[in-house]
Amino acid sequence: MSYRLPRRSDRYTRCAAAAEVDAVADGEPVKAQDATRSALAEVTVLERLRGGDERAFESLIDQHSPAMLRLALVYVPNLAVAEEVVQETWLAVVRGVDSFQARSSLRTWIFRILVNRAKSSGMAEPRNLPLSDEAEGDKAERSVVDTARFSGLPRGYWSSPPNHWDELPEDRLLARETMAFIEGAIETLPRVQQAVFRLRDIEHWTSAEVCEALGLTVANQRVLLHRARARMRTAIEEYFDAR
Repeated sequence: MSYRLPRRSDRYTRCAAAAEVDAVADGEPVKAQDATRSALAEVTVLERLRGGDERAFESLIDQHSPAMLRLALVYVPNLAVAEEVVQETWLAVVRGVDSFQARSSLRTWIFRILVNRAKSSGMAEPRNLPLSDEAEGDKAERSVVDTARFSGLPRGYWSSPPNHWDELPEDRLLARETMAFIEGAIETLPRVQQAVFRLRDIEHWTSAEVCEALGLTVANQRVLLHRARARMRTAIEEYFDAR
């Protein structure tokens, strides 16, 4: 097969998913009909890729490269290195698609290659912690949401619930300043929290897909997602309260 790999970077401009950071629940069931349709579509894509169909590969690049670039930036220090990691990932996909055994989805396989390439690039940030260490965290760490806010009735419910951001005027939610703040807040999340948050609540991956792509246990993924969502909720709430 011979493919041309376009070099590009697409800037993230999506706000709505981050504004409702706790909207996607762990373990949400996937409809059988949708899952079957997706599986059949993937078989077709694989057949086209293995047959050397350049249009199929270009479509795959267009579909996944923006998210791949954002995820690579979680692990490496700058855009140039992230773009190189994405390029290397696509080359690895071209070389390995014939031997891909479909034990996971094609998308998960691609992103797993990306994460491994980013982590082994030699330019991963030295401050990064191992996945297990960051997932467990410091047992003495204070909750990122004040526990006093959960003293309502029934037990454990919000006594001081967050503001309803969906009631704000649409032009305010979509303002460049707001989107820039949200993207900045995401980038301040700890490395693996940011990776999990981007895949779960921005790309809308399932828990199983994220665990496979990032090499996490189900329990660790759940903890990381909870902490990321709580941090984002707090940051966004404080932002709108100050407006």
